[in-house]
Amino acid sequence: MVLLTRTVRFSLTPGVVPDRGPNGYAGNPAMIGLGAHYELVVSCRGEIDPVKGYLINIKEIDAAVRAHAVPRIHAALGAGDAGETLREVVGGLPLAGLHSVRWKLSPYYSLEVKTEAPRTVLLRQKFDFCAAHRLHAPSLSAEENRRLYGKCNNPGGHGHNYQFEPCVAVTEAAAMPLAELERIADEVVVQRFDHKNLNADTAEFLDGSGLNPSVENIARVCFELLGPAVARPGAKLVSVTVWESDRTSCTYPG
Repeated sequence: MVLLTRTVRFSLTPGVVPDRGPNGYAGNPAMIGLGAHYELVVSCRGEIDPVKGYLINIKEIDAAVRAHAVPRIHAALGAGDAGETLREVVGGLPLAGLHSVRWKLSPYYSLEVKTEAPRTVLLRQKFDFCAAHRLHAPSLSAEENRRLYGKCNNPGGHGHNYQFEPCVAVTEAAAMPLAELERIADEVVVQRFDHKNLNADTAEFLDGSGLNPSVENIARVCFELLGPAVARPGAKLVSVTVWESDRTSCTYPG
C-alpha cells in the first residue's frame, strides 16, 4: 500500500466566473481581482498498478478537484460553513482510493476530512510564542551535558520563536469555532510560556523539579494542558505539533 498526496492550488473571487489559466503551480483557476487563494491537499491510498507504475494519475486528481471541489467551494464563499463544505467536497470527489482532503484556508489555518470518518473535521490552527530555555539533564555530569546538548546547554540559555498547532477533531461545528480555539490556546499556552525563561519561570520546566524543555517535552506539555480545555461534546484534541525552528518539530501523540 502507498499513500499518494497531491496539492491543488486555486483562487476564487465571489461573483466572478473562475478563469482556467495554464499556471497550475501558482493556482488554477487564477486570481481575478480581489479574491481568495486556497490549497486542497488530496491523499489517495492503494496498491501501485504493476503496468503503469501509478497508484492514480495525478492529472485525474487535478481534474476531479477543479470539476467537483472548486465549484462547490466557489458557491459557498461568503455564506457557507467551511467544515460542511469540505464534507460535501470529500463526499463528491470521484477518486478511487480517496483517503483524505485537507483544505488550507490560510498558511496557518486548515480543515481536514478523512474518508474513514466523513463526519469528523480536523481543525488545525498555528500559534506562536517566544521563550528561552536550557537543555540540561540533572542526572548527567556537566561534561556529559555539554557533550549531549552542545550549545543548547549554555548556562545562560538561548531562545526560540516557537510555533504550535493543535489538531482538534470536531463533529459539531458549533462545538469548536475557530475563535474559541484561539481563546483557549492563548489563555492556556501563550500566556503561560510567551516571553518566559522556561527553566526559571514555569512550573512545567522549572530547573530541579520540572521536565527538560526539549521540543518533545514541550509538545507533550502543550497537549496535556490543551486537552482538558478543548474537551467538550463534539470536540476533542487529537494532537499538538510544536516547531522550535522551520527544520525541527515534534507531534504529540505521534
